[in-house]
Amino acid sequence: MPRKARELSALEVKRLRHPGHDHNATFAVGGVDGLLLQITPAGARSWILRCNVGRKRRHIGLGGFPDVTLSGARERARDARELIRQGIDPVEHKKAARAALEAAQKRGLTFSEAMERFLKGKLAEFDNPKHRKQWRATLDTYAVPAVGDMLVGDLQVADVQRILEPIWLEKNETASRLRGRVEAVLSWATVAGHRSGDNPARWKGNLDAILPKPSKVSKVEHHPALQIDDASCWFKDVQERSGFATRALEFKAMTCARSGEIRGAVWSEMDLSSGMWIVPASRMKAGKEHRVPLTVDAIELLHGLARMENSDFVFPAPRGGMLSDAALSACMKRINAARSGGYLDRISRRPAVPHGLRSTFRDWVSERTEYPREMAEIQLAHTVGSDVERAYRRGDMIERRRAMMEAWGRFLRGESEAKVVQMGAAG
Repeated sequence: MPRKARELSALEVKRLRHPGHDHNATFAVGGVDGLLLQITPAGARSWILRCNVGRKRRHIGLGGFPDVTLSGARERARDARELIRQGIDPVEHKKAARAALEAAQKRGLTFSEAMERFLKGKLAEFDNPKHRKQWRATLDTYAVPAVGDMLVGDLQVADVQRILEPIWLEKNETASRLRGRVEAVLSWATVAGHRSGDNPARWKGNLDAILPKPSKVSKVEHHPALQIDDASCWFKDVQERSGFATRALEFKAMTCARSGEIRGAVWSEMDLSSGMWIVPASRMKAGKEHRVPLTVDAIELLHGLARMENSDFVFPAPRGGMLSDAALSACMKRINAARSGGYLDRISRRPAVPHGLRSTFRDWVSERTEYPREMAEIQLAHTVGSDVERAYRRGDMIERRRAMMEAWGRFLRGESEAKVVQMGAAG
């Protein structure tokens, strides 16, 4: 009976060295019969299991050292010997598993690919271009970032939940429509042979068990926003009026910044030569410095402002301090009142408020342009993506955002809208 190899420790394995001849050297490390550490003359190390598979003598590779540790190699060796005991060749078993995976991947279709194939036929049903845009926009905005790269056959209820939960309470009407559209994509994928089983986006007897019923979701009070088609008329009304509060409102429309960021802006934050407004972290909601690209019109507006003595505020109050939030709201109300019927929010039918300008901009990006969602979110100083995604993002798309804001400015002036976006490198 062959002598059983002594079971080496991890430190002893680490200290093993090639003896210096021209051939690979092998060392029995114990723990599992036939487990060897192979060392090449150049010093490369790998694990080998020497064993009999039926009538064949096998040297089965178990991975390189130190990527595969001593304990990991022993575990893999035990698994291989268990397969042999069951009459299975580990090498052939691994080849078959790899072939099955490759075949599954060839058959597989990502959610984004399935969506495109589904929409190709579905959108042809709509005569109204607006409906076609809405169908695509909701899926592109909410579903694709969450599950677009997943194989459509792998999607489970938890994945659909991940799509819907962020907006289920805040934007329930949109979320409910989105759920139906995801369900339709997955139904198409099932019929087309790309997935099987229940539809994870089905509501009854499925999502209704984990999400609140739409009828029971409390209505969230949003800031009333201008309708997109009213934006240019409203902007013209603003430009025809005078006063620091009105100019602040005009600048807010141009930059889509928050009211507090506008009212607290000081001249030292403005770099008119490079067209940049840098809002310090101390004044930002997210606590991070925010760069705002200034368009040609925004720079012209700033050049035209009178600077108040003893005040560094760009848009000072009459006595030199910071404008109040009520000053911008009062200015908006005056503009609303001057127009018959006023400027109303598309959903609530209530008069639009200053903060709603950010929603109008976001709707314009989604419905009237092809600018990426994340670019608009960065402009609005929203947190975009996971911690990992933010860590790998190279910049804040500053120059691409500048082009987007110039296009937004043209839209506000009633000129042509942006339709095509060149997807260049981030700024």
